[in-house]
Amino acid sequence: MTSRLIDARLLRLLAWNNRARDPESEPANKLAVLPELQRWQAKRLRASFTDFLADPRRCQAAEFFLTDLYGDFDVSRRDRDVERVLPLMRRVLPERLLESAADAIELSVLSHRLDLRMAKALTSLGARKVCDTSYTEAYRHAGLRRLREHQISLIVGLGHNLEQAVSKPLIGHLLRLARTPAKAAGLSELQSFLERGFAAFRALGSARDFVEDIAHRERSVSERLFSGHPRPFEVVPKPPSKTLLR
Repeated sequence: MTSRLIDARLLRLLAWNNRARDPESEPANKLAVLPELQRWQAKRLRASFTDFLADPRRCQAAEFFLTDLYGDFDVSRRDRDVERVLPLMRRVLPERLLESAADAIELSVLSHRLDLRMAKALTSLGARKVCDTSYTEAYRHAGLRRLREHQISLIVGLGHNLEQAVSKPLIGHLLRLARTPAKAAGLSELQSFLERGFAAFRALGSARDFVEDIAHRERSVSERLFSGHPRPFEVVPKPPSKTLLR
């Protein structure tokens, strides 16, 4: 993707993000159940990542996914960094990492939009609290299968982008060189995000199996939620990879 296309995508995503999080543009941000829903989801995801977090090779990447990509934290400062100094970013950050930043922002705003939809569903269904039962009912009520799948695809794409960035030693060198000018320009939050992702995937080595495991688990959860399975969050073992017989 060219720098011009990355710029256009980032600006479009930032405008979408601003609208999605503005209580005046989107009143669902004011729903009392929204913070509870986001805390509940973060707790559920951490529980499903227990084995990843216990694995010395995968734990750093798993923590990055939970806190920087899936977390219920305020990403507005990171996104203001992008919006304010986009021209400088093009000069100090490698293109592959700019694509990763765009993927992360799209994942963040899509996840928030889906959370708003879920908060509306929980409210309209009269749920008194968020639990497995009320979450499943609201998930089916909210629908949006294709966007749920796109959310998972973004996670996979971001993982592969970071893996490719890590495989090029020059990018790590450029990222370190960018630290001082990025801080001076007010890009510290974005720089920190990219450095955490780079370090996590460098420790991981090959990310293919890790990213595929996450995608498999989240697709299984989504399918079970839509089908009304009584244990939607139970970890379903990934089927063994098929090998061709010679």
